[in-house]
Parts: sequence; C-alpha cells; structure tokens
Amino acid sequence: MAMKIRLARGGSKKRPHYSIVAADSRAPRDGRFIEKLGTYDPLLPKDNENRVRLNIERVQYWLGQGAQPTDRVSRFLEAAGVIEKKTRNNPKKAEPGKKAQQRAKERAAKAEAAAG
Repeated sequence: MAMKIRLARGGSKKRPHYSIVAADSRAPRDGRFIEKLGTYDPLLPKDNENRVRLNIERVQYWLGQGAQPTDRVSRFLEAAGVIEKKTRNNPKKAEPGKKAQQRAKERAAKAEAAAG
C-alpha cells in the first residue's frame, strides 16, 4: 500500500481549512484516511503559530513506515525541521510569459523607431 502524507480539504466555499492526513494514495483527496496528523489554516497570517499544527511524533512514525509527503506538506515539514530542505530549481519562474515578452519587444521596436 502506497502511503501519502497529504492535505484533505474541509471548510466552506472560499473559506478553506485543511487537515494533514496519512492516507492511501489511491483514496480520494477528501475521502478515507488512516490518521489525522495535523491542520493547516491558510486564512491565518503567516506568522501565526496556529497556521500549521503538526503531531511531529506521528509524522515521523509515518515517514519511517515509508509514507511520502506531498510537495506542500514537505514544505511544512521542512519549516518544522522534520526533514531536510530540498534544493529546488525553477530558473524560468522569474521570466515573463510569452505575451508579456511579445509586448516588451513591440515597445522596444516603437521606442527604437521613435528615436531613429
């Protein structure tokens, strides 16, 4: 059984609240899970200690059993110091999109034509 530590969404429309759960990877996102490991409330400010709450001992147990955290949960675990920080490389993140690049070229061409 492939285990995941992931988020299960709760809360009403436009008011999300997530449970951090250990679940079978084949189970639905908000469906059956094995154990609740913590909570995540994205509506709270980032410096609030209640934004992310984890039961560290149980998280370490599930990691020891081979459970794989999702990307977002692994960020929470890195911040809590449970797992080591991964190096992420996304060199194209800061580049503007295709349309923005095209507009910049058009502006440069107009400025060159006006100057020349």
